[in-house]
Amino acid sequence: MVDTKTALSGWELDNPVIPASGTFGFGQEFAAFYDLGILGSIALKGTTKEPRFGNPTPRIAECTEGMLNSVGLQNPGVHKVIKEELPELKKIFPKKAIANVGGFSEEEYVYVASLFDKEEQIGLIELNVSCPNVHAGGMSFGTDPKKVESLTRAVKAAVKKPLYVKLSPNVTDIAEIALAAESGGADGVALINTLLGMRIDLKTKKPVLANKKGGFSGRAVFPVALRMVYDVYEAVHIPVIGMGGISRAEDVMEMMLAGASAVEVGAENLVDPFACRNMIRDLPRVMEKYGVKSLKEIIGGAHR
Repeated sequence: MVDTKTALSGWELDNPVIPASGTFGFGQEFAAFYDLGILGSIALKGTTKEPRFGNPTPRIAECTEGMLNSVGLQNPGVHKVIKEELPELKKIFPKKAIANVGGFSEEEYVYVASLFDKEEQIGLIELNVSCPNVHAGGMSFGTDPKKVESLTRAVKAAVKKPLYVKLSPNVTDIAEIALAAESGGADGVALINTLLGMRIDLKTKKPVLANKKGGFSGRAVFPVALRMVYDVYEAVHIPVIGMGGISRAEDVMEMMLAGASAVEVGAENLVDPFACRNMIRDLPRVMEKYGVKSLKEIIGGAHR
């Protein structure tokens, strides 16, 4: 028997597979396909203080081995999430979830995170300083080490649950940003968020997305994400959640060898709603194939 368990800051997961924020909603749509209880956890849709409609349409564009999105943190607001979405989630998901916190000011991040911190259903807070699809907040925080450190310190002072900072790949040195999060008191980091990209319609000769640019995700970004996870693991002394282009159990193990303690699966959920379930089912077989008895033992194995 192989052991698929892993841990994030003392929180033990049955397996490392977590649907990424923004690609799984609040779980309801996917509960019709399979038992969500098999998941390691669920990263909830990015949540802000007030409800957000998001960016104008069109805000999705297909790409080779990936997709562009410019949704813009559409969400019902933190109060509705806590009052309505969390009770509904509890009916279909017996484990603790990850709250993904967005904001447009330090005060807003602190406000939203402190509310989620009080919820028993939340096991970890993921601070989203890397969304490329909003004009203030998000990536404008996450590309500046000083802002990352300051924001992390402010939120960490307001919460008791583990705080992970979700990093943008749209920087010169992602390890520098990770170190800033660690200096600010982060319990861990999560990476990567989407790469900034665009498409142009040859008929209209204009950008496909109404917002012109959007976040590129999908299988094509996996080698970039893997390299960044590898670099960050070498730089910090806190756990790493790896994401970006993961589509199969082999990718999960590769990410863990690069240094990830767990992974998040994003765009692949939109390609195949059974993606996370299939990875979890395949993990034991792939582990046996490569002589791995315990996933915890291979974390960072490529560095040794």
